[in-house]
Amino acid sequence: MDLALSDFDGTITTGDTYTPFLSYISPAAFRRRAWRRLLWPWLGYKLGLVSGTAVRRQVTAHVLRGREASVIRALGRRYARESLPHVLRPEAVARIAWHRARGDRIVVVSASLDASLAPWCRAHGLELICSELESREGVLTGSYRGGDCAGAAKAARVREHLRLEDYACVHAYGDTVEDRELLALAHRPVYRWQAAA
Repeated sequence: MDLALSDFDGTITTGDTYTPFLSYISPAAFRRRAWRRLLWPWLGYKLGLVSGTAVRRQVTAHVLRGREASVIRALGRRYARESLPHVLRPEAVARIAWHRARGDRIVVVSASLDASLAPWCRAHGLELICSELESREGVLTGSYRGGDCAGAAKAARVREHLRLEDYACVHAYGDTVEDRELLALAHRPVYRWQAAA
């Protein structure tokens, strides 16, 4: 049995699902206020002045702090069921099927949120390591439990949860610089669906 590690947004899907999910769970008036407040961090990210991790932390806090965890998780289940099937990459779906047919262990490793990713992974029989929303007494704090699962944190969390030496071959799939450390864990790294050098 081999191990397959895969990023989600842009690798299994055709693009970002984090931002569309936050839009999906937010009323239009709230989205307009959020856009005004978060415009400068977003522009900083687009210009390479602010990290994706920093922007996600601000956006997650602004959109989710104070909301009922059960409501967001119910919306996440609906989003996974209604929206995610429309953005899956055919090559990713085929590769997951290939790994499953071989009996490989498949783990999605993502900076996106557990509220939408966990139900999708459960439905497809995949394991998940991702950014997890923190709650207290049923209310979201706007923070992550254990931090943002991006960049070096992806590799660190994989090592916390799995013994890589137990697998004859580790495959890894990614599409951005935030996946560099994840890909470095693999015997067979694949970047943007091309075998990495």
